[in-house]
Amino acid sequence: MRAEPELTWTFLSPSALFDGSERTGTFRLGGDALLTDDQGNSRISFPDYAIAMVDEIEAPRHPRARFTVGY
Repeated sequence: MRAEPELTWTFLSPSALFDGSERTGTFRLGGDALLTDDQGNSRISFPDYAIAMVDEIEAPRHPRARFTVGY
């Protein structure tokens, strides 16, 4: 099933570990692939995920696309 042509959507995927740790203010954005650090960990805190979401709402960079956020 395809989305309606007039519908503008964006889907933000969290990392594998989505936790309540502190906000760092530093994170990476990626496409469809899971983001991992040098040790293979995939993690994002709730506060940093929220900031990435608000950034996308205020200045859309991924219309009609899925993207991910992680450290």
